[in-house]
Amino acid sequence: MQVIDRRLNQKNKSTVNRQRFLRRYRKQIKQAITKQISQRGVTDIDQNESISIPTRDISEPTFRHGGGGVKERVYPGNKEFSTGDRIKRPPPGGQGAGRRASDKGEGEDDFAFEISSDEYMEILFEDLELPNLKKNKLKKLINYKPIRSGFNTDGTPSNIDIVRSLKGSLARRIASQSPLKKAIKELEAQLAELEGSENAEKKKALQDEILALKERLRKVPYIDSYDLRYKNFDKLPQPTTNAVMFCLMDVSGSMDQQTKEMAKRFFILLYMFLKRTYKDVEVVYIRHHTQAKEVDEQEFFYSQETGGTIVSSALKLMLEVVNDRYPSSDWNIYAAQASDGDNWNDDSRVCHKLMQDKLLKLVRYYTYVEITQREPQNLWHEYVRLQEAHDNFAMQKITEQKDIYPVFREFFQKQSV
Repeated sequence: MQVIDRRLNQKNKSTVNRQRFLRRYRKQIKQAITKQISQRGVTDIDQNESISIPTRDISEPTFRHGGGGVKERVYPGNKEFSTGDRIKRPPPGGQGAGRRASDKGEGEDDFAFEISSDEYMEILFEDLELPNLKKNKLKKLINYKPIRSGFNTDGTPSNIDIVRSLKGSLARRIASQSPLKKAIKELEAQLAELEGSENAEKKKALQDEILALKERLRKVPYIDSYDLRYKNFDKLPQPTTNAVMFCLMDVSGSMDQQTKEMAKRFFILLYMFLKRTYKDVEVVYIRHHTQAKEVDEQEFFYSQETGGTIVSSALKLMLEVVNDRYPSSDWNIYAAQASDGDNWNDDSRVCHKLMQDKLLKLVRYYTYVEITQREPQNLWHEYVRLQEAHDNFAMQKITEQKDIYPVFREFFQKQSV
């Protein structure tokens, strides 16, 4: 027996069968997403994704009716086996048929299906969390989300619920027509009894009464104004918290475009992860070489610069922006810094002091990624000291593109209780 759920999706609801499928094969789907994340552009991370899992992972046991009983069969042409012999398993790599063309035994088909952007993000980030999470002061501006709140007898034509209205019409017609139909049936029976009688006056009275009842029955409307039902919506207040994400990146001559693209992927992963916790996230881009500057996204990633590197210039500018526009009492502040590790030797100590005395006291979480294949330099060693002393600071090294997602998971892995 096969049972297929053909119920249509409703707003804010998911098909029961689909959710059951995602729960049952969540492990296989997560493995497929983890494999794809290194090849997939993070800029497309909020779009639907096609997922493939092996058919062997979704096979289920089945019950069949056997022949039953004990039977003896004789097959002609058997010169190799006798009754009671055990047949050996054929060696692997033989000439068995496969479901897919292969020169090395049986192939394996994949089961492919689409998952939505919400499902993709839910599975991608399901075992991650924001450390030191605290929702600071709520915004004065309250967002409202319309939610279904039963039905109403008045409303706009666009909100009419046709099915509910027709059900009400049917119930009213049954309630109003049933007594009339019953009365007509009784009068017709009385009229039939008088068929052979000569009492014309009584016959005429019954006929007139039947006609009057049928006229009343005909005038019962198919649908009336008080049958109409309209979907009713209430506004659910949804206070949102303030969150800001600072992106700091070295754009000196040592940072080539490939390194910037790797940093961009990390920034976008962090932004998408913050969006799961905070409804609105503001982003501030600060680029630096010997001087720091607040810029837009296009200039942040694609403008070319030459010269040396002074990292403390970006930290000082971030501190100024926080004090001017994003007080830590009202905003949840997150920061991500990307660099190839180059910095003036004397400036690395300045960075350590700025971070320890000021910035790390203001931010919820500060992440630093060093995108390089060289040995760590002074800035890395100064930041290692910060990591040992502060639980809201984390750092990792990235050498190639496939390291981005594992490093991101390392930053936000849930802590065991």
